Amino acid sequence: MKVLIIIPAHNEAEFIKETLHSLIQQTLLPAEVIVVNDNSTDSTEAIVEDFSKQYSFIKLINRSSSNTHEPGSKIVKAFNYGLSQTSITYIDIICKFDADLIFPPNYLEAIIQAFKDQPKLGIYGGFCSIKTNSGWKLENLTGNKHVRGALKAYSKKCFKSIGGLKPEMGWDTIDELLAQYYGFTVKTNSELVVKHLKPTGTRYKTALAKKFGISLHQIRYDIGLAVLTSLKIGYKKQSLKFFIISMLNFFKAKTKKIPYLVDSKQGIFIRKLRWKGVLDKLV
Repeated sequence: MKVLIIIPAHNEAEFIKETLHSLIQQTLLPAEVIVVNDNSTDSTEAIVEDFSKQYSFIKLINRSSSNTHEPGSKIVKAFNYGLSQTSITYIDIICKFDADLIFPPNYLEAIIQAFKDQPKLGIYGGFCSIKTNSGWKLENLTGNKHVRGALKAYSKKCFKSIGGLKPEMGWDTIDELLAQYYGFTVKTNSELVVKHLKPTGTRYKTALAKKFGISLHQIRYDIGLAVLTSLKIGYKKQSLKFFIISMLNFFKAKTKKIPYLVDSKQGIFIRKLRWKGVLDKLV
């Protein structure tokens, strides 16, 4: 099976060398790795270019974009640009990886085997771990039914069915909900532990909380689900402020009638699926 990996990178000079080094050491190599250097001002471009000269399957693509912080959308726009630049005519698995990860040597081999063994598998990935004073431990955002946005792998059929990735905050939840809507499964593998060098928590700011609240409206969550989801993330981030800002912007989005990202039938499916998940945890 052919694997295409796309890595959006903005000022990742501190980490991307380790990411690429872990990918060239895989037991099964990808068909192509596209690194989208998204308006970096550090040495990201030079580092990737050096790898591309040594390894023919690594490709550097430079992209000019705004320096404005756009939670969710900027990284997907870079990913989509990279996808349009692939030279691979046939792809079985499409991966969106962050530029600050260290993969175990068997990571791609395990992903390929999972998609081979499970025809209805749509989205797959391992677990992220972060470094603490006592060693590496799993991120609290990692779960059995949610593949972290940092290391998504899609079957080509699933990727096409969901219409690709949406350049909006919450893209890494929308993709999984739509995958299930179209009959695909979403699974994680706790034995595939990836080192996450720049924890997600360091990026959470007010702008992200605002976007998060809006995204809950855009995927047609009802008030109950919005409250529970915002509380959950706020608790994990140990931030009451995150919860308050998220909910305020959820209501603002409803009042302003900001366009939805899913249609009404998809919205009904999503709400039923989410409430089932809540009730299953209570039983």
